[in-house]
Amino acid sequence: MELPPFSVTWDYRCPFARNAHEFLVAALKDGAPFDVEFVPFTLTQGHLDDGAVPVWDDPARGADLLALETGVVVRDHFADRFLDVHGALFSARHDEGADLRRRDVVAGVLEACGVSSEKVFAEIGDGWARQEIRRAYERCVGTYEVFGVPTFIAEDRAAFVRLMTSPATDPQDPAALIERLVTMLIGQPELNEFKHTTLSR
Repeated sequence: MELPPFSVTWDYRCPFARNAHEFLVAALKDGAPFDVEFVPFTLTQGHLDDGAVPVWDDPARGADLLALETGVVVRDHFADRFLDVHGALFSARHDEGADLRRRDVVAGVLEACGVSSEKVFAEIGDGWARQEIRRAYERCVGTYEVFGVPTFIAEDRAAFVRLMTSPATDPQDPAALIERLVTMLIGQPELNEFKHTTLSR
């Protein structure tokens, strides 16, 4: 099935974003013809109290945006390495318990994926990646009332998706899973919430 263009939000802190994005990365690496936009969404900003200084304007919270800024720079300037870096940053956070607020940790991930950390950090220093995070966040919240990650967006509809498994533990075809999610999003707008009352594990 040919899907319309769609977007998926991410923040490396969230285990559910990790699950969804690992399925998405696996599908794309297997050749799935998805037209997908990876959209940064800072959970730090989402958890701030009303009236607090926005995270992108607060120097004290700069480290909170480091991993997202890295993802944005690699997405836009090292696109051929993005899927590898994207997956590796999720893995570093959730498999290794690494602190992605530390430049040395992020640098290690970049270099292991064949991307110059010096070049990425230089781009981050220019400030445009942080403004892209701000723009994406404000668009997601203002247009779609996005509140978390991963949120799938297609044809002016948006839905938060909580997957409990990842490709490492789930044998189902990643592309087929993504296709079902996007098809449900655009094809069943009347389905507002569908949540299992118990888990199978």
